[in-house]
Amino acid sequence: MKNKAKFVALSGLMAALTALATMIIQIPTPQTRGYVNLGDTMVMMSGMLFGPVVGFLAGGIGSAAADVLSGYAHWAPFTFIIKGTEGAVVGLSYKRGGVLLFTATVIAGILMVAGYFIVEVVLYGFGGAIAELPGNTFQAISGIVFANIVGRIIRKLIE
Repeated sequence: MKNKAKFVALSGLMAALTALATMIIQIPTPQTRGYVNLGDTMVMMSGMLFGPVVGFLAGGIGSAAADVLSGYAHWAPFTFIIKGTEGAVVGLSYKRGGVLLFTATVIAGILMVAGYFIVEVVLYGFGGAIAELPGNTFQAISGIVFANIVGRIIRKLIE
């Protein structure tokens, strides 16, 4: 993005919207002291609409901020990397659209689930990671579906 002010504004706005979407609905998972949320839609849409850098910043900062603000600060460093990567992966295909963009959201969703699974195995053992798997999978699928519906509509409006 050539305009630095626009880049900063979009990154901040998308990070704030990601934090908000992450905090609106939170379903606690006691086994891993984490929660299931619907923020992945905004993480994916950030990359889909504005590219990999905004996707990384919005996904990483917004999701980690939601962790801190919601009392899950112990997850924030992992979330920053996992959700930032998720937004960046989608953002790598943002100029392409179509099947490639859909595929990028699926890959990003798989990376998110795998990223948290690895961290959960290390922190809480295999049982804790397995307990979290359905919630993280639901999160990824809902993000893929809604980002591909809403994100495509918004892309047409802003192009």
